[in-house]
Amino acid sequence: MVQSVKLADDIMTVVRREAELQSRSVAEQVAHWIRIGRAIEKSGNFDHARITAALSGQSETNELTTEDKELWLHRFVGRMGQPGPDEEACFARRRQLGVGVGLDAAGNLVSEKTAGKA
Repeated sequence: MVQSVKLADDIMTVVRREAELQSRSVAEQVAHWIRIGRAIEKSGNFDHARITAALSGQSETNELTTEDKELWLHRFVGRMGQPGPDEEACFARRRQLGVGVGLDAAGNLVSEKTAGKA
């Protein structure tokens, strides 16, 4: 039986991008990640507290197991893709100055002056 699940837009963006890179459908990508996550949690090698401590800088990543390092890297990459308050303030200031404010879908630097021309 097929069922629907609502996921946040930011999660779906990541799922779609990864599905395309891996030549999978969106449903196949979600199912793949669910199987991986379930296997990690059931392995007994997963230590959520250690991964969280490493992500917050309270411990070193070299203290993680190989399995935990893979999960840490996945979460780290996800966090790096989201701007923090300092980055948001920096880009707001750059917009005020009319200099580069971010990247477009093609990875090109966009400035306040060129953003309105698109």
